[in-house]
Amino acid sequence: MSSIYQHFRPEEKEFIDDVLESIRQVEEKYAPKLMDFLDPREQQILSSLLGKNTEVNVSFFGGTVQAERKRALLYPPYFSVQQEDFQVALFEILYPQKFVVLNHRDVLGSLMGLGLRREKFGDILAKEGRFQFLVAAEMADFVKLNFRQVGKASVQLEEKKLEEAIESEESWQPVQTTVSSLRLDVMISAYAKLSRQKVQTMIKSGLVKVNWKVVDNPAFLCEEGDVLSVRGKGRCKLLSIDDKTKKEKWRITLGLLK
Repeated sequence: MSSIYQHFRPEEKEFIDDVLESIRQVEEKYAPKLMDFLDPREQQILSSLLGKNTEVNVSFFGGTVQAERKRALLYPPYFSVQQEDFQVALFEILYPQKFVVLNHRDVLGSLMGLGLRREKFGDILAKEGRFQFLVAAEMADFVKLNFRQVGKASVQLEEKKLEEAIESEESWQPVQTTVSSLRLDVMISAYAKLSRQKVQTMIKSGLVKVNWKVVDNPAFLCEEGDVLSVRGKGRCKLLSIDDKTKKEKWRITLGLLK
């Protein structure tokens, strides 16, 4: 097995073990196995672990055609996959839009505040003030019962059919700032408004991803277009690296999800 792990990062070992165990179960029981929501990096790992395995197939579905986070269904060749096999529920957040402004991070924070693991819910969809999110169907009753507040706003949930999902406009609110370097710890510090020391600890603990892949090196250099995420803090995108100030600082534009 060590030959498998050497192709991946050490912190991905636990996920790899889960995938290998799921594949083994499908092979032994000759029955489908549904996994949680996976980010694009995890989907890539799962597909590469399956490789040319002819005994187990995989399909991904996150509730919408353009979904980023998707549940994985592992199944034997005889099995005919249906959309309902992925067990995805869709909720819309009802709130007084005239008086309250919500954003992607607010919704993410409230979902995490329920004690849900990130793997149990999928994309957060936003368009013109409307917010929806996708969740594992087995958690739907719990979410419906407990999701009552986003930020300081009281909200209600309305369950929708998947066909009623809005076409999310991934809108990045540009924020211009200056940073001393393009290092990952500097970027996360500027975005999350945390001290460099705290950010470095988070990075070394595997809590930070660049383009959906864990990066544990605080000195990692970021490039234009990189998507940076911090567990529990949402994500941002390095929209542009502009120029240098007279004090040799970089002017950059970060994108925050609205």
